[in-house]
Amino acid sequence: MAVVDREGLVVTANAAMGALLGAAAETLAGRVAAELVDLASDPRTWHAYREVLRGRQARLRCTRRLKRPGGTSLWVQVSVAPLPEEERAILLSVSDISDNRQLQARLRHLQMHDPVTRLPNRAFFFERLAAALERDAYDAYDTYDVVGTGRIGLVYLDLDGFKAVNDTLGHRVGDRLLAAVAERLTRCAEAAGHTRVCALPGTSAGAPLVARLGGDEFALLVEDSTGTEQLADLAESVLKALQAPFDLAGQRLSVSASIGVVERQSASTTTTGLMQAADTTLYWAKADGKARWTLFDPERNAHRMTRQALSSTLRAAVGRGEFVLEYQPLVGMADGEVRGVEALVRWHHPQFGVLTPNRFISLAEEDGSIVQLGRWILATACRQARRWQLDHPDRAPIFVSVNVAVRQVWDSDLVADVAEILAETGLAPHLLQLELTESALMGSAGRPLQALKALSDMGVRIAIDDFGTGYSNLAYLSRLPVSVLKLDGAFVRGFQYGTPQEDEAEDDGQPNPADEIIVEALVQLAHRLGLTVTAEGVETDAQASRLRRLGCDTGQGWLYSRAVSPERIAEILGTAACPRA
Repeated sequence: MAVVDREGLVVTANAAMGALLGAAAETLAGRVAAELVDLASDPRTWHAYREVLRGRQARLRCTRRLKRPGGTSLWVQVSVAPLPEEERAILLSVSDISDNRQLQARLRHLQMHDPVTRLPNRAFFFERLAAALERDAYDAYDTYDVVGTGRIGLVYLDLDGFKAVNDTLGHRVGDRLLAAVAERLTRCAEAAGHTRVCALPGTSAGAPLVARLGGDEFALLVEDSTGTEQLADLAESVLKALQAPFDLAGQRLSVSASIGVVERQSASTTTTGLMQAADTTLYWAKADGKARWTLFDPERNAHRMTRQALSSTLRAAVGRGEFVLEYQPLVGMADGEVRGVEALVRWHHPQFGVLTPNRFISLAEEDGSIVQLGRWILATACRQARRWQLDHPDRAPIFVSVNVAVRQVWDSDLVADVAEILAETGLAPHLLQLELTESALMGSAGRPLQALKALSDMGVRIAIDDFGTGYSNLAYLSRLPVSVLKLDGAFVRGFQYGTPQEDEAEDDGQPNPADEIIVEALVQLAHRLGLTVTAEGVETDAQASRLRRLGCDTGQGWLYSRAVSPERIAEILGTAACPRA
């Protein structure tokens, strides 16, 4: 202890104070107390100490690291408070807390490091990340002497197939593999740090922090990143470092890693935002084939977020009446008469506007809501077809074609649904056509095949959509109860447009004569099997003329009409033939 006057000078000190500071107690009298215990190095502490001297603050307590004359140092706890008996005196007490401090440091190290790899753990990583973002946010307001770049980068990876190593060779081998991976990652970080210091002398550049976040997940944090090129080089070096086999106690293992790379301005991001972007990008790397690194793409992420938003509201949207049907005419090639229509669903989304099926049907198939949506489409289309029939009794009724996902066949009783809807609407079975894609029909057996046969026996027509773009296995045409082939529009686009002189004037690419030969062969095959053929994507008179010559039964495309409202179809049915679009 020492007594200090209001000017901050030592009045007297006991022997323990002298021993602690490595000096005789009597030599401390008259010395500046703040210098003895390093109170002036910290502006906040120095201000508080002066407030105690002036009588404006009752007490100060702080921790300091003091250097002793012999070159050693110790940690002390300093307390400053007025003496009750002496109005103008202050009591300075100093306690040696070095042992306790060392114990705390060892405990913190254990708490903040992974025992398997000896790398910083998840807690340490997030503490460091939060501190880096906070520092950069503060520096953004300080335009003087800013050394850092104000950017931050993250290389986030996990090992491909690590679970198989644990399951087959045991956790002990798995832990050895993790430790070996950690060593290679550390060498990559050290090499990157050395390269950076050489490239940017005089800056705060240093080696990236390598941490194990849990399981087989690792992260390399780059503070003051210089851009995506630096992060890409680091990710590439990590991939190369992990390519070499690992020799672990007689086990020779080869692993790869999937890596997500994120680099952005520190001031405009958060810990949560950075980690979400890294996790998303790591998922992309795995989805793209693993053993690779992928850079975060804002546009791709926006598309993913849109998909999530659509998926989360898809089921409720049916009940809210956000879906509508439009209809595209199927026109007889010989006479131009409308023979039928294809029902095409549209989603009037309150946020994203009108969405076509390619934006949401795959989502509906993934989460199973296609069953509910498909049943609504089927009922609405059949009801509309029956209404047209009743409104135009003087002309032959048209059929309605409805797309069916294979999951509807598996996850619902499609036969019962169709029978119930036909009975409810009064539509004749032969006026309903169900379209399934070629890939969905491939391998149909068991329940799907039974359902298709039952529907065909009921009188419903079955059509193969986009024929010629999938497996094109002709053997199943005789096995499945198919009535109609719909030729994909890619074949029609390959037709010549007119005379050779007209073709030379086209800027849409060279026509493909093979497409016409293929279409002719498919039409002849279909007719020999008793099937009718619909050509999709008919856009020009020249295409229609060739399709008519080749024997196509019906055509569908913008030459005749785009998908339109039920009211517009009613107007078309009132004419002799389908007007051109």
